[in-house]
Amino acid sequence: MNPFFMKLYIATPSPFARKARVTLLEKQIPHEVVIDNPWQPESKVKDLNPLAKIPTLVLDDGRVIHDSKVIFEYLELEKPGHLPEEKHEKIIHRLAEVVADGISDAVVMTFLENQRPEGSRSQFWLSRQADKIREGVQELERQLLPTGSFTALDIGLGEIATGSALGYLDLRYPSYDWRNDAPSLRKLFDRLMGRTSFQQTVPSAQELPVNQ
Repeated sequence: MNPFFMKLYIATPSPFARKARVTLLEKQIPHEVVIDNPWQPESKVKDLNPLAKIPTLVLDDGRVIHDSKVIFEYLELEKPGHLPEEKHEKIIHRLAEVVADGISDAVVMTFLENQRPEGSRSQFWLSRQADKIREGVQELERQLLPTGSFTALDIGLGEIATGSALGYLDLRYPSYDWRNDAPSLRKLFDRLMGRTSFQQTVPSAQELPVNQ
């Protein structure tokens, strides 16, 4: 494969952007990271992505790919190695990604609901998201093999998505002690955080518009 250059538009808190960033780093694909904030009116990503969401990947020929699942699929086609070849094991990684992304979605919804005035927050809604987060963590804990990975792959899509979701929990939902609930996930996360790809992509907060 010939070297090529890409631009990945991200928001610094996003676990979905982190999933794409870690994949690019693990595959050692040259790229530039462009920090954007889709909540702000000066956001550039809305001119690239009809949904104005991140991550958005711009290829060197100007083509645009968005959604972390599609970005991963493209990168894996270009440079395989983070999905098993065996079809049943491949599904294990895909399912782990679905659960990890679902945890991240629930954390996003919880965070946004908590930005509303206290009297306007839906406790039913918050409780529903909390249940999804805890059940998702427990499902990932159950799926891990004694080796600490989802399959024989040392690091694949399942590990990348799970590590990104757990890092987002630490940032946006620190009241939940997931490490106590999921000791195998804690070991996996500690192992992942020893990798340069995860060390270089630790999420950080961005400013939200006032009164949103």
